[in-house]
Amino acid sequence: MKIKIGKATDNNFVINDPQVSRYHALLSQDDKGDLLLEDLGSTNGTFVNDCQIIKKSVSVADKVTFGTKYTLTVNDILKHDNDYSDEFLCLKSVYDEYIKEKIRIQSSNQFKTRLFQSLPFAVIGVIGIVLGFMGHTNNSIFIFSFILAVCAPTIGIYFGARQAAKIPAQLQHHANQFKIDYVCPKCGTFLGEIPWESLSNKKQCPISSCRAKWIRS
Repeated sequence: MKIKIGKATDNNFVINDPQVSRYHALLSQDDKGDLLLEDLGSTNGTFVNDCQIIKKSVSVADKVTFGTKYTLTVNDILKHDNDYSDEFLCLKSVYDEYIKEKIRIQSSNQFKTRLFQSLPFAVIGVIGIVLGFMGHTNNSIFIFSFILAVCAPTIGIYFGARQAAKIPAQLQHHANQFKIDYVCPKCGTFLGEIPWESLSNKKQCPISSCRAKWIRS
């Protein structure tokens, strides 16, 4: 792979900057995946991590400056054709995991809510009935058992409501992380809760300043 970089329109990566030469540099990649950046005798030089170079092995994270101020990363150069299909494919698992965890939070909390609502009623209610049966000749025990039987539903409702109140906070925390992860791999725009399959049908980012290719043609 070879990517020609410069101001001339027949380059693979065209840079419209007065400090960039018509044929400024060449980024190549060998069969092993190693990257090499070479200056092509430019007027204002090529810099990697602020050091001027003639020819240098680089990594995707290295910062490159053409001329005096046009700066980007090696990875940006590799994306000269705006193809972000590999990164976009990774978003499928992000969406699937989000939906799966969202359902888990809702179903788990609904189960706990019902459990907390019914368990006090069942346990305390049974105790109240047993005490009432045992104390049918004792007014004090009978009154105590009656109070237990009356209080059981109230206690169940209280604990059930407390458990139900946890659901919105857990879902919000989950949604906040989703907003960070489920974004266009180029411009970082949040993609909403739109299923990945629906987004893939659009094939590219709808943001006019981005237009990253999501699906390779």
